[in-house]
Amino acid sequence: MSEWVSYYRSEGPGPEEDEEEDDERQEGTEAVADYRFSGRDSLIFLVDASKAMFESDGDGVTPFDMTVQCIWNVYTSKIISSDRDLLSVVFYGTEKNKNLADFKHVYVLQELDNPGAKRVLELDQYRGDEGRVLFCETFGHNADYSLGEALWACSNLFSDVRVRLSHKRIMLFTNEDDPHANDSAKAKLARTRAGDLRDTGIILDLMHLKKPGGFDISLFYRDIINTAEDEDLGIQPEESGKLEHLMKKVRAKETNKRALVRLNLYLNKDLSLSVGVFNLIQKAYKPYPVKLYRETNEPVKTKTRMFNGKTGSLLLPSDTKRAQTYGNRQIVMEKEETEELKRFDSLGLYLIGFKPLSMLKQHHHVKPSQFIYPEESLVSGSTTLFNALLMKCLEKQVMALCRYTARRNTPPRFVALVPQEEEVDEQKVQTAPPGFHIIFLPYADDKRNVDFTEKVPASREQVDKMKEIIQKLRFKYRADSFENPVLQQHFRNLEALALDMMEPEQAEDLTMPKAEEMNRRLGNLVEEFKQLVYPPDYNPDGKAVKRKQASDSQTEKRPKVEVSKDELRRHVQKGTLGKLTVPVLKDACRLCGLKGGGKKQELMDALTEYFSEH
Repeated sequence: MSEWVSYYRSEGPGPEEDEEEDDERQEGTEAVADYRFSGRDSLIFLVDASKAMFESDGDGVTPFDMTVQCIWNVYTSKIISSDRDLLSVVFYGTEKNKNLADFKHVYVLQELDNPGAKRVLELDQYRGDEGRVLFCETFGHNADYSLGEALWACSNLFSDVRVRLSHKRIMLFTNEDDPHANDSAKAKLARTRAGDLRDTGIILDLMHLKKPGGFDISLFYRDIINTAEDEDLGIQPEESGKLEHLMKKVRAKETNKRALVRLNLYLNKDLSLSVGVFNLIQKAYKPYPVKLYRETNEPVKTKTRMFNGKTGSLLLPSDTKRAQTYGNRQIVMEKEETEELKRFDSLGLYLIGFKPLSMLKQHHHVKPSQFIYPEESLVSGSTTLFNALLMKCLEKQVMALCRYTARRNTPPRFVALVPQEEEVDEQKVQTAPPGFHIIFLPYADDKRNVDFTEKVPASREQVDKMKEIIQKLRFKYRADSFENPVLQQHFRNLEALALDMMEPEQAEDLTMPKAEEMNRRLGNLVEEFKQLVYPPDYNPDGKAVKRKQASDSQTEKRPKVEVSKDELRRHVQKGTLGKLTVPVLKDACRLCGLKGGGKKQELMDALTEYFSEH
């Protein structure tokens, strides 16, 4: 009896149900790493608040303005994309101080916590000219700070967090390239604290801003900063003079780099290396609305219970089995058997061979690709072997064919590993990482033979004219230049509600064609093409005229197909009910006095059960 009570009073599904949900969640390898296992990302913005940061370089925008605007943008984007991540803002070089260790000239504006509307509004106070004045009045400036103590205060913030953290990162915003030029003791302390951060797995990134005479990293910060294992210390972006460049650097660092899965790439039986699998593209959806209790606005919890359809008694997970209908028989399986059926192959990437890149065709891409990068922390030497394989594939212009099993309950796939060389832009910000794209290849079962209508041949003149039109309308396409207008407007509406704005900002729909610009480019080409292809009286804006049908050839309603009970019984015995259409099956259910709605399989199951009893 206690088992029933404990099950009925449980706040969620039982352990077996939970496992089933986990299996379903892992069915697609697109599933993102769960916070329960990987922890949360944490990011501290450490901002230089000395007077030099408030001096304009002639265009009216100060380095401090750029920094606050950048942090504000990250906060608002995190609220949408990763609201469980922890963010903090710390100023150093202020007259006032506020931190746990009571370090002078270090002010913790916001401790590590989830981004929210109140925090965004607090940051909003310090934007623009009025914000600068308010900052000076509230915090003041003092150049007698210690960067080592500021780093120590940040380390204390990470230590005070009671949840598991997967990534710990500090972004240092400053335009002073040698803060302790006249104080060797403070410089030594800063280097020591930076080393302590490195030892405890905290990443310190420098977001250096433009200053008169240029920013020289080699004077001080080359010994201070430390990067993640998958980032190159030798390539440092240039100083930022504009907000766009600063945001580009910040996005490159703060973007989550959680691996979907970590597994081995087997080159043969005795040689393997460890890689992490990443999604470079993840489809964005509107977040699901959360159901709240109307009186308290607290989230409601969902309970799932199973009942016997005939007796109405409550069922435990152990009371149920799985079955599939094959022919007219139900094949019943235990839960363990259904799980065993899913485990087809051991996890990993198994090398089959190499093929020229020219053999990979566009129609071979059956789903979005993934990306692999070496995981040195799991198998020592993986990075060296991975780079050697990558360089050889790039040199010989070949792809590696592999058998790929990402999770224990997913079937194996044939994939092509397409090599990609690292690319950096003019400011030395990485635009493409080095590694292999995993291209999912189709099975023979996935290919379809479609009967296409006979092509209508076009004349040489028509083809040449269309080539001119295409040439005029060509433009350089970049995926990151186009945002989903529906999603953008949805989030701006939510942002306006959360931040108490008078009205939401209207999102620009960049997917709409620029008709005026296209007409200007094309000129008379469209009219010339229409004259070559369409008849003289063709009007694309006119309504299509329906053809009149002769009275003797009027369409008649399709005769209703009736099936007798004897015919239905024969179909059930032979297992050929599936050959009947849904309308016929619905009529058959009505004939037998059964429920006539539902899906085809449900109709077939109802008829099968009926004739097994009668």
